Amino acid sequence: MATLRSIHQWSIAHHPRWLIFPRIILGGLLCIKGIAFMSNATLVENLLSGYWAGDTHALEIIISWANMLGGFLIIIGLQTRIMCLIQLPILIGAVVFINAQKGGFVPQSELGLAILALLLTILFLIEGSGPLSLDAYFSHNKDRDSQGRNLP
Repeated sequence: MATLRSIHQWSIAHHPRWLIFPRIILGGLLCIKGIAFMSNATLVENLLSGYWAGDTHALEIIISWANMLGGFLIIIGLQTRIMCLIQLPILIGAVVFINAQKGGFVPQSELGLAILALLLTILFLIEGSGPLSLDAYFSHNKDRDSQGRNLP
């Protein structure tokens, strides 16, 4: 627990403001992929059926909603570390299983995009959401009432 607290304190002290843009891009990318998965559900089910023996329809819905909700929360900077932790197994599966099935670096492969999303997810799992986020806003104003006065 002390290690997590020290990582959090280091992240607060060393988080450059320009990292907001990659966080927003990562969140937007995840939202777009979630919408794409919803709109092309049969393709996703066919890709997953080669690796998953269970109900692929339920797994496709879980992945789609996790991407959309996680992407939105990453964009606004709310619970960023938890959302990045939820995205890790999905992105590792995308890099290892799905893109390996397509053939890696073929022209229509999204391997580079999946690796970039995985690396950004790991970065924001460590760094957190930063100073311009709802997490920072709520932690800064947790002891204030609706008029901005400090609570007793």
